[in-house]
Amino acid sequence: MDQVRAILIDIDGVLTVSWEPLPGAVDALTALRDAGLPFALITNTTSRTRRRIAGTLADAGFPVGPDDVLTAAAATAAHLREHHPGATCALLNSGDIAEDLEGIELVDVADAADVVVLGGAGPEFSYEALDAAFRHLQNGAALVAMHRNLYWRTDTGMQLDTGAFLAGLEQAAGTEAVVLGKPSGAFFDAALGGLGVSAGEALMIGDDVEADVLGAQAHGLTGVLVRTGKFRPEAEEGVDGQRPQYVVDSFADLPGLLHGRAG
Repeated sequence: MDQVRAILIDIDGVLTVSWEPLPGAVDALTALRDAGLPFALITNTTSRTRRRIAGTLADAGFPVGPDDVLTAAAATAAHLREHHPGATCALLNSGDIAEDLEGIELVDVADAADVVVLGGAGPEFSYEALDAAFRHLQNGAALVAMHRNLYWRTDTGMQLDTGAFLAGLEQAAGTEAVVLGKPSGAFFDAALGGLGVSAGEALMIGDDVEADVLGAQAHGLTGVLVRTGKFRPEAEEGVDGQRPQYVVDSFADLPGLLHGRAG
């Protein structure tokens, strides 16, 4: 671990579940801050803005501010500004993230749109809304998604997420979405650029073996899977022959792993 110069950290399922800190997570992140090891919290969470996420974590004792957080919504806004300037964007999302989509012309999914943008799933993903999105795609609208997560863990258990609906829209409309959150290489690059390190100098720790860990490893980062959040035992075996480089019980074990005391 001597080559690690920065840490990328997932939030939901790693630091918190339903925004409640997991045991030892605050102390572990504080230890990283005290050691002067740069980190970025990179998240596919689409229910809150960067500022609100940082505020919630700080209130729980985590030593973070808005500049430490990179969200899929912020990455999506950058993509839309570059590739669809001036487009009308029908946003389907559970939560208020308008602040992180500043400068993007957002319309209701029932209105005419040039781009269909999917955020996080929730009650807003009704049949009527999905059918309206499908009609836009049939009429030539582009499809952009903040992530492809199939499910996530809350304090009441696993819940369906955007990926389950995104796959259906892609199949029905005969199109493929541009996905901006993890495991997008552009998303990892944005975080690495902000920290001023290369992929080979960074570690990614997460609870999603595909989006967090294997996605990071494919991009040249060191991957660490935690046995919290959405973790399932079969995740340790990996996917399609690719396995996580490290597996630890929780984020609280990260300082020990970095110093060779866990593995």
